[in-house]
Amino acid sequence: MNLLLSDKNALVTGSTAGIGYAIAAALLAEGATVIINGRTQSSVDKAIQSLQDEKFPGTILGFAGDLSLESAAAALHQQYPAVDILINNLGIFEPVPFADISDAEWRRFFDVNVLSGVRLSRSYLPAMQQQNWGRIIFISSESGVQIPPEMIHYGMTKSAQIAVARGLAETVAGSGITVNSVLPGPTRSRGVETFVSELAQQNGQDQETFEADFVEQARPTSLIKRFARTDEVAAMVCYLSSPLASATTGAAIRVDGGVIKSAF
Repeated sequence: MNLLLSDKNALVTGSTAGIGYAIAAALLAEGATVIINGRTQSSVDKAIQSLQDEKFPGTILGFAGDLSLESAAAALHQQYPAVDILINNLGIFEPVPFADISDAEWRRFFDVNVLSGVRLSRSYLPAMQQQNWGRIIFISSESGVQIPPEMIHYGMTKSAQIAVARGLAETVAGSGITVNSVLPGPTRSRGVETFVSELAQQNGQDQETFEADFVEQARPTSLIKRFARTDEVAAMVCYLSSPLASATTGAAIRVDGGVIKSAF
């Protein structure tokens, strides 16, 4: 299927690895111009080289900077003043007991996971409104609906992203701009793989056995009974980024493997 993205330019935050990298690759495969973002120049350069090795038809650009910081977001907007597609993927997670989450950590999670996307959406929305076309997508999580007790601060930020996306969609109602959130379930991304590997070692299990146990015990409602692949999430994001998804807006799209036990 031709997703009609060859004349579009996209920014994918936090795209040097994991879901963000897979989204960038999917957009490049469709011929889009994609801005790769990471906190350091070395990570951006490494990701760009890896993507170039794949010989995708799209054009690869880069920006190094911590987009949880206002100064970095301003520098990015100055370098690239307009994008057609904004994928707010930047995010962090860490299992911590509620009683041990400090005020500083609550603020840090909000700054990285929520405010980064809010700030970039505010910067890039005017140009989208001027051309009456654009796509803004927040990469949320099923944890925004089913708050994980082991990382409540993370779940809070994912709920906030869903709310922001819906509110933004309301503000651009009747235009050619769509705003959605995407809710992956447990996904085999770099951060998750590291987390799972460490826990598997602590429990004296191989990674495959630990993942199966994790799904059974922590996400028993999963219908696929496994971790999703990053490319499976990226495929949905790539479609929502396209002109073909013009009737989908204000939605929280689940790519959660059926973890959320609701038909609606």
